[in-house]
Amino acid sequence: MLTAPIGIFGGTFDPIHYGHLRVALEAFEALPLAELRFLVARQPPHRDTPSVTAEQRLALLQQAVAEQPGFVVDARELHRSGPSYTVDTLASLRAEWPTTPLCLLIGRDAFGALHRWSRWQQLFELAHIVVLTRPGNWPELSPELSAEVTTRQLPTAQALQHQLAGGLWFQAVTPLAISATHIRALLAAGRSPRYLMPDAVYTTIVTQGLYRAGHTHPCSTDTDISRK
Repeated sequence: MLTAPIGIFGGTFDPIHYGHLRVALEAFEALPLAELRFLVARQPPHRDTPSVTAEQRLALLQQAVAEQPGFVVDARELHRSGPSYTVDTLASLRAEWPTTPLCLLIGRDAFGALHRWSRWQQLFELAHIVVLTRPGNWPELSPELSAEVTTRQLPTAQALQHQLAGGLWFQAVTPLAISATHIRALLAAGRSPRYLMPDAVYTTIVTQGLYRAGHTHPCSTDTDISRK
């Protein structure tokens, strides 16, 4: 048997909130994972450039997970030049942990579009894929993904420890109806998002005036591609 897997949880985290943190914690405890690494995306292809810098989002994330054992912030996607694809990030992590199972945690909707990611089939060569989904809620899948489910779905979460990569597991979690889009809208309107995120994150956002109406940052070249 191999060692307990390392979880990989990527996102824009614009900003980090309890919706992210709760599903991450449930997955961390249920699988179980040796650690869960949060990777901040510089600029994902499916949305506009965030209104705050990647470094600011990273700092908020670090504050959010500082007191949770097993949660680690990983900034490698911010340091890489050129386009940054998930498959490249996993290859970097695999080079660091050649004998440890890796688990890429993604949401139900993201998994449903996995066949449109860059070199998506190589993801299974580098890691297991754990789909975070509501209890009893299965995504509608393309024929390509349906075939992968048929051949790769594991019988138990414990099976993630028995091989380095290549498995597929659907992990039921309790999603909270919190969205970063709604939080940004509240802040832009001068309303409070308190209790939707850790107090330290809320305090920093208010103190630094992040996400206010008209708030912009000067990083016009922040165009690296992440998450696909």
